[in-house]
Amino acid sequence: MASYSITSTFLSTPKLSSPSLFNKSTRSIHATPTRRPQPPHASYDLASFKFHPIKESIVSREMTRRYMTDMVTHADTDVVIVGAGSAGLSCAYEISKNPSVNVAILEQSVSPGGGAWLGGQLFSAMIVRKPAHLFLDELGVEYDEQENYVVIKHAALFTSTIMSKLLARPNVKLFNAVAAEDLIVKDGRVGGVVTNWALVSMNHDTQSCMDPNVMEAKVVVSSCGHDGPFGATGVKRLKSIGLIDTVPGMKALDMNKAEDAIVRLTREVVPGMIVTGMEVAEIDGAPRMGPTFGAMMVSGQKAAHLALRSLGLPNALDSVGNVQPELVLAAAESAEIADA
Repeated sequence: MASYSITSTFLSTPKLSSPSLFNKSTRSIHATPTRRPQPPHASYDLASFKFHPIKESIVSREMTRRYMTDMVTHADTDVVIVGAGSAGLSCAYEISKNPSVNVAILEQSVSPGGGAWLGGQLFSAMIVRKPAHLFLDELGVEYDEQENYVVIKHAALFTSTIMSKLLARPNVKLFNAVAAEDLIVKDGRVGGVVTNWALVSMNHDTQSCMDPNVMEAKVVVSSCGHDGPFGATGVKRLKSIGLIDTVPGMKALDMNKAEDAIVRLTREVVPGMIVTGMEVAEIDGAPRMGPTFGAMMVSGQKAAHLALRSLGLPNALDSVGNVQPELVLAAAESAEIADA
């Protein structure tokens, strides 16, 4: 049986997995997509173009069957990631390198990516402080290199690249326009999420009762961002049900303190639930970092390895000797509150 290798910006060398842990078989019931060799340019005549015929009902059945298959597959899954911003996408990308781990991503918006489609003040460029640029190298995202940071000419290059690579993996499903309305909690451990269409969640006050659905998971990663209409909903719910005491909210901007703190404080806050990205600042009172994105990427990666550890699988946090010196911070664990 063949082995699989994990390549990560956390590791100085690829780590070979045990064949038993990384068996090709997963619980997903999707067929492997057919990949056909493509000609170098379009081979059809644009002057007399005509589509092949199709019945409208076929289109409906194809969409419905595949979506319902995904819902059945992920009704009881390995990892649910709530929020598909830069931290959530980075987390999903890192976890799903292990083909035996099924990952469901929930995003309340129709368009995943969160605030990572643009830089600050709706400008185009994305700033990433070193050494998080190593993750961009892994993804193949080009940038303009400066001494202590790099600049991607348009933030959408990062977001579109990571999504295209991530969503092509057979063990990943993105459920966009789906909200996590609540958590499943049993004996003090988070065991999944309560889901509903985002538009339904936004209109409970206008209609009669519209009950939700559920997804059970071994690990839930909350990457809901900072406070807002759907922001920080994971930690807010933990507080309302008494699993954590306070959600003080993020403090004023300090880029240098903020990004280090977000990565350092990324952790499993209660059994079964890991918090990553700007939601960390909400629960710990860390400063906001503003329009720099490296901490979102590395926090997401750290959350992924925390999830792999929770699943009993190979991870960078249990292999600190192999971690690149620049990323030791990302492997550190602490419950320390950031000093703003």
